[in-house]
Amino acid sequence: MQRIVWGLVFLAGFSFTTLVQERPRPTLTNKTESAIPAEEKSSDSKEDGVIRIDTALIYVPIRVMEKDGKYIPDLRARDFKVYEDGIEQEIEYFSNVDDPFNVVLLLDTSGSTRFKIEDIQDAAVTFTEQLRPQDRVMVVSFDQKVWVDSEFTNDRTKLMKAILRTRTGTSTSVYDALDLVLTERLNQIQGRKAIVLFSDGVDTSSHLATLQSTIERVEESNSIVYSVHYDTQDVARSTATLSQNVVGISSADYARAEKYLQELANRSGGRFYEAATLGDAKQAFASIAEELRRQYGLGYYSKNDKHDGAFRKIRVRVENPNWALRSREGYRAPNRK
Repeated sequence: MQRIVWGLVFLAGFSFTTLVQERPRPTLTNKTESAIPAEEKSSDSKEDGVIRIDTALIYVPIRVMEKDGKYIPDLRARDFKVYEDGIEQEIEYFSNVDDPFNVVLLLDTSGSTRFKIEDIQDAAVTFTEQLRPQDRVMVVSFDQKVWVDSEFTNDRTKLMKAILRTRTGTSTSVYDALDLVLTERLNQIQGRKAIVLFSDGVDTSSHLATLQSTIERVEESNSIVYSVHYDTQDVARSTATLSQNVVGISSADYARAEKYLQELANRSGGRFYEAATLGDAKQAFASIAEELRRQYGLGYYSKNDKHDGAFRKIRVRVENPNWALRSREGYRAPNRK
């Protein structure tokens, strides 16, 4: 099985504390310029609906519904107003529901999913089949390591094969996986982008990132996170072969992990789904695919040019008071002090 692995390089003579403080950046094994297709590289273009990514354009995903939940079609930029910390901003970019998405399918394949991996794969394959032909998907799985199973493609056959090649490992590096996806891939992507994260959220082996650092990464990014929470607590504790994964993990850790997944979704404008069983995962993935097909997006350049690392609140309004709206609640400004 040929998969690209993300890992950390530890230098002799440095203590663990020093490494954590300096957060050495990992590299993608055998990564070259050709590893990233030309259409995914940075550009200053804003033609054909492409977002400029050389400046701090703030992207806000929006879903507009009637109060009974029915989707509102055919909206335009003029139908929206956006405010940052109470100050109205000028809308510079607008994407309608026809614009393609770049989606990272981020799958937890740690030991706690060992006996459900086929169900996970089946749900993931079904998800890719429900996206539109123009939407591209990258498949990343993680256990103690972070595996790139497929680069971005809209070839559904390649995606299916990549998903079916995923294998379970032992411990869980969810923080590292999310950090690497954001910094090594999605920061180079133009246009609409999302992460679909399937996990219990309990991290046992990350060295690069932390719970708080990944939340801040998400706040700084223009990526939407949809988290599907699968509770592995009972499965792990009842399975002797997985005992190494639950040593030192308490009920409070599982509760904190669930809250973490909720926070990722809330901060990015995505949604949190509870999968009480693996069977629920397929329905969750179907709901995410449907939402991506019916999501607007707008972008603006903040009138606040301070680079202070502060969290700024975003509020979006539509003229019709009978419509229900859900959007990103805010973002974290860059910190360049």
